[in-house]
Amino acid sequence: MSALNSNSNPSSDPNFRPCVVIPVYNHEHAIAAVVEAVLRFDAPCILVDDGSSQACATVLDQLQQTYSAQVVLLRHVQNQGKGAAVLTGFNYAAENGYSHLLQVDADGQHCVADIARFLQQAEAHPAAVIAGYPIYDESVPKLRLYARYLTHVWVWINTLSFAIRDSMCGFRVYPVAPVIALMSRHKIGSRMNFDTDILVRLYWDGLEVVNEGTRVGYPADGVSHFRVWRDNALITAMHIRLFFGMLLRLPRLCGRTIGRSMKRKFQKDRD
Repeated sequence: MSALNSNSNPSSDPNFRPCVVIPVYNHEHAIAAVVEAVLRFDAPCILVDDGSSQACATVLDQLQQTYSAQVVLLRHVQNQGKGAAVLTGFNYAAENGYSHLLQVDADGQHCVADIARFLQQAEAHPAAVIAGYPIYDESVPKLRLYARYLTHVWVWINTLSFAIRDSMCGFRVYPVAPVIALMSRHKIGSRMNFDTDILVRLYWDGLEVVNEGTRVGYPADGVSHFRVWRDNALITAMHIRLFFGMLLRLPRLCGRTIGRSMKRKFQKDRD
């Protein structure tokens, strides 16, 4: 493992230092293309190998050696889950002076060309989460598409708002410091419950969410690590915990929602 240059920053704001984190688990057929596409944006790339097979580990080693000035490789000895891999990336980002972290999946389903637009939004809204919402092509499994709406409804309930358009898309930019603070107080979901859990909790912490559309396909290498029984059980348990967490925060969340509504009405009347 080698440290990346945290001063690599195409932005005019010296305090805006983004990096890209890619959690990887046995995506040896897609990861090289994803990394090469990411590096076109001059953003340092952190690969987190979440206990992959030897075949995938070899590909990751080759990528790190080929792009040693731009790519750092972190490893989990055993598979811990997508969320755990992203959080390992957050710890590295915080320790090395990055202000923002862009998360992208390793299987090629995300439109890497949108990185520039997402980073521009993050620089314009440095205290917000820039959350992607998927614009699907015909490759999306219909069952997965419709099932997402169950989580959407729970998220709207658990935030008492429609501020989060989609909580499950793993293409997003976070400010690093608030996530590190959240990690110190709460255990965040480590597997497929991660994306929703962290976004709702950051909203509870007062962060704004800027929703950005991004094209999504399923997937480049045909590998899915969603385990129906295990991951649905984890997601269900997460929603239950978040619901009771919402009840504890009910007055504050109601006040925030009412305040946002009044602000929009004032702006509309003024315009």
